[in-house]
Amino acid sequence: MESNQKQLVLGAYLAYGTGHHPAAWRHPDVNPQAAQDIGHYLNMARIAEKGLLDFIFLSDTPSVFQDDQRGYGSRVVVFEPITLLSALAIVTEHIGLVATASTTYKHPFNIAREFASLDHISRGRAGWNLVTSSKSHAAKNFGFAQHPEHDERYHQAAESWDIVTGLWDSWDDDALPRDKQSGIFYDPSKCHELNFQGQYFSVKGPLNISHPPQGHPIIVQAGSSEPGKELAARTAELVFTAQPDMNLAKAFYSDLKSRLSQYERHYNNILIMPGLCFFIGVDEESAKKKFNDLQALIHPEFGLSMLSDLLGGIDLSGYDINQPLSELPISNGNQSRRAIIEKMARSESLTIKQLYEKIIIARGHLILIGSYQQVAAQMVQWLQEKACDGFNLMPPYMPGCLEEFVTHVVPELQKMGVFKTDYKSGTLREKLDIPKPPSKFHV
Repeated sequence: MESNQKQLVLGAYLAYGTGHHPAAWRHPDVNPQAAQDIGHYLNMARIAEKGLLDFIFLSDTPSVFQDDQRGYGSRVVVFEPITLLSALAIVTEHIGLVATASTTYKHPFNIAREFASLDHISRGRAGWNLVTSSKSHAAKNFGFAQHPEHDERYHQAAESWDIVTGLWDSWDDDALPRDKQSGIFYDPSKCHELNFQGQYFSVKGPLNISHPPQGHPIIVQAGSSEPGKELAARTAELVFTAQPDMNLAKAFYSDLKSRLSQYERHYNNILIMPGLCFFIGVDEESAKKKFNDLQALIHPEFGLSMLSDLLGGIDLSGYDINQPLSELPISNGNQSRRAIIEKMARSESLTIKQLYEKIIIARGHLILIGSYQQVAAQMVQWLQEKACDGFNLMPPYMPGCLEEFVTHVVPELQKMGVFKTDYKSGTLREKLDIPKPPSKFHV
């Protein structure tokens, strides 16, 4: 392939510690305490940067996952992501650091301050994954009687984005001369109060930290419902999406990119990155064995419980798992993920048991199984057919699967001319060719 070929953007989705397969913690090569082992995460960050990956991505939820009530699931204790990424910033130099923060359960002033701090600590490598929270159990952790309705959460998220990005612009780049001779530490004329009054928030400002090195940390968004796509078109620079099928991914890609013009944004101002869970080996047979070995570790009760959670908290305990998925009641959980699962169940005529065996592996994300060359070729096909701009890699178990990808698949992608052989200098924005936004106070 030619050297001027479009380049893949690759993230390392390192949340949950042990891996993305639900039974990863039971794998013989996995430390079951990895989710709260800082040494494990330091090692993962070094592996990801060695492989020239563009960013580390940490999801988060303001409650314990409800995908298991019997003690089988491992996603119950994890580090708070901003704290963890601040530590990883010290042992890395180039890789981006993306953390999730909920606009439903975190005040925008705190979001703005935390991510501005991370951007300074990392010298311009921070990203905010803007989510509205699909987990209804979070409400009572914050004193609310119930989880806000889906569309209302997105209205609040849009308002939160306005505030956070406005607060990041509180100080001009040259607002703090810190001149020892004159005694002038800052220029009051270059400090701006936001004075935001909205339906959900009232915020005066200014922020008590200077303009982030990137201007604004990279905005990531993960919703694929109609309100989610509109929010992404208006606010996001990187979109993390669950797309298990290339034709569906192409339609999503085209749809989302077409929405940018109404917000006076350019086609290339947003990068679309499906999640990719991969099972790889020297040949297809060895890759399938890795897959089957992990599948054998799934406890059946956990499989059904996890599917229930992914469908928005629908109780499936009374359903016959050997029958197809019937019409389900309305829920207030994740709408886009539920739509993907229901479509898969209907189009492939799956029983509930077959569905959970298939869906919980990567929770609706793309799964590729094959040799290093086969997986690399399929990734390139997605890129060439405009189904994505890159992938957020979801190692089935860690660190082994990520290290194997970096050692064997990355060189294949480099040979094909679609992945860099060194990091560019500069901030995460500069590395991804995403322009620095103008200050809201100077437009």
